[in-house]
Amino acid sequence: MENNNLLFHRLRSIRSRKRTAIKDVEKQIRKKYKRSKELWHLRRNIRWIPLENPYQRGFVRFFVVNDEVKRSEDEDLFEGILKKINTYMYSESRLFLKKRKKFGRRIYVEKAQKLNRISFYAWTDPKFGLTPRERQYFLKNEEYNPFRKRNETYYEFIEPWRFTLRIRPNMITHYKPVDAELEKEYAEIELYISQYKVAGIIQKTINGKSNAWKKEYETELIKSRKYASCILSAKEIADYFEDL
Repeated sequence: MENNNLLFHRLRSIRSRKRTAIKDVEKQIRKKYKRSKELWHLRRNIRWIPLENPYQRGFVRFFVVNDEVKRSEDEDLFEGILKKINTYMYSESRLFLKKRKKFGRRIYVEKAQKLNRISFYAWTDPKFGLTPRERQYFLKNEEYNPFRKRNETYYEFIEPWRFTLRIRPNMITHYKPVDAELEKEYAEIELYISQYKVAGIIQKTINGKSNAWKKEYETELIKSRKYASCILSAKEIADYFEDL
């Protein structure tokens, strides 16, 4: 009888076996996810090797401080700003043209190039390195993002005339060697963790947020017209009960 009771207690229930199987799967996903981070850092930290014979691949266009600012006392100030908002555009020719349709026929027009806008997160990030004096040359704006379906705050430089575009040959002087085994392992792990269910487990158990956008959506919901039109104000509710 005692042996039967001992055997009964040793038998695991269906719920216990299911819980153990889920934990085993989560352990495997955690292991794969950790390994993917390690491989990502290994790939990124591969050293660039200088070429014996550098070659040109098209042209690159970027902003530089104009001559008027260089002659002023604020040269260092605007050089620091430019490092944070500069943009680079590449083209096969010096003309930087793109195709465009006009009156049913294709024409070539010059590609527009603008300075970067600073996002709200970079603006508040101390690592971005904006000084109080540099912040005086930016204007806060808001723009509707159709992908996230909300207004986003950004900061735009208000004196772009202080910079001018410059074109130079795009010279390839270094290359990064490719580790075939490393790339193969990284591709296999990325294919695994990018699956829909696996990505959901990673987001819920490892990152700790089952639905990252839900809280943000709930805070913005009351501001939307669709939601506001479906609710009553406190005064309207009080008037309604008084009428009863």
